[in-house]
Amino acid sequence: MGGFFGVVSKKSAVSDVFFGTDYHSHLGTRRAGMAVYDNELGLQREIHNIQNSPFRTKFDDVFDEMQGTSAIGCISDYDPQPLLICSNLGTYAICVIGIVNNSEELIKKYLCLNGHFNAMTAGRINSTELVAALINQKTSFCEGIKFAQEEIEGTASILILKDDGSLIAARDKLGRIPVHIGKNEDGHCVSFESFACFKLGYDLIKELGPAEIVELTPDTLTVLSNAGKKMKICSFLWSYYGYPTSSYEGVNVELMRYRNGQIIAEQDRKNGVAQDIDYVGGVPDSGTPHAIGYSGGSGKPFARAFIKYTPTWARSFTPTHQAERERVAKMKQIPVHDLIKDKKLLFVDDSIVRGTQLKETVDFLYENGAKEVHMRSACPPIMFGCKYLCFSRATNDMELIARRTIVELEGEKGLEYIDEYIDSTTERGKALRTAICKKLNFASLEFQSLEGIIRAIGIDKENLCTYCWNGKE
Repeated sequence: MGGFFGVVSKKSAVSDVFFGTDYHSHLGTRRAGMAVYDNELGLQREIHNIQNSPFRTKFDDVFDEMQGTSAIGCISDYDPQPLLICSNLGTYAICVIGIVNNSEELIKKYLCLNGHFNAMTAGRINSTELVAALINQKTSFCEGIKFAQEEIEGTASILILKDDGSLIAARDKLGRIPVHIGKNEDGHCVSFESFACFKLGYDLIKELGPAEIVELTPDTLTVLSNAGKKMKICSFLWSYYGYPTSSYEGVNVELMRYRNGQIIAEQDRKNGVAQDIDYVGGVPDSGTPHAIGYSGGSGKPFARAFIKYTPTWARSFTPTHQAERERVAKMKQIPVHDLIKDKKLLFVDDSIVRGTQLKETVDFLYENGAKEVHMRSACPPIMFGCKYLCFSRATNDMELIARRTIVELEGEKGLEYIDEYIDSTTERGKALRTAICKKLNFASLEFQSLEGIIRAIGIDKENLCTYCWNGKE
């Protein structure tokens, strides 16, 4: 994933973009960058690796080294960004959030010069530079962005800082991820996360629609291309990677997670399962609000049976080597013995992807004396790797525990019955849950239903992307 934040203002934009970009640190762990425009200095840029240090520690020198009244910043899980581009459209800085799945085809069709396209990062095509190259095929930014978004298979939300200091913001063509516009007395901001706007003193004035393109100056907001009618916003925004204080399409993340947990509890009560548990807990951090909702819906007390130690290990995947990452993940879990020993516990996690760390967590709870550990997933079983945003770190579909278990139960033929496996009331659905319970040592397992998560979000299902669960675009 990734996120961006930009400002065009009558005063210095560096501080707001520094803090606004930092507010997107939960969306990426690899690269971060800022670009700033000043009338005298022109475009300036700084990019750092943030795999082992947070954004703010790597960029605390920007206040001395960069100046300008317009700026953009980006947190990225992939390409170093923003990039500075010199083209027929002028010199500009660009950030792109999303994924391009047909890079090689686009290069062959539009961009090869003497058989080569030289924009590579760490041995792979730099998607940000590829998007810029597509934009440069046209005679205006608006036409170029529309062209790029039509040709790209995947997702691309775009933020551009022009060499006249104005900003151009474009939401991806199906609105899979959000783009918010804020305004204060000095100018405008652009943000993935809505809360970043108001925390920095901007009033939210607009959430871009699918494929909408706007140009911003300190005083003006000009719509360059109107929003499309079709939207497929990512459902995972609410259940997993969206920040609790943000809202997307008018739906707050934290409140959705409470509703989601309540719905799971209602289903358990209806089915008469896990009704004698002692405590409900969340797998931290994003599982916690779902668990609070479950607690409220079930009448069972909420408790934190273990705490993550985060002052020095904010991210379990920070170390470079897998063995170190696994050890840090274990060391972060500090048990509260009085809430574990001889207790029947039910945990809610935001999702179950590969199941590796979840099994380690459950083993840890049993090692500390838990009598039973029940597990609930706030999402339906994940059957398909995301091809639009790549929120999952699984590199292929067979790493997904639900899909892998289906093949183990029934061979490749079982993948023809994914709808049945998702449904807990069918024989195949029951078999899937029983098999995963055995693998991961759960006393019981249930997934939120597709209908349940759509109900919790509260947006028409036709406007939601549910590809990772049912393969439907």
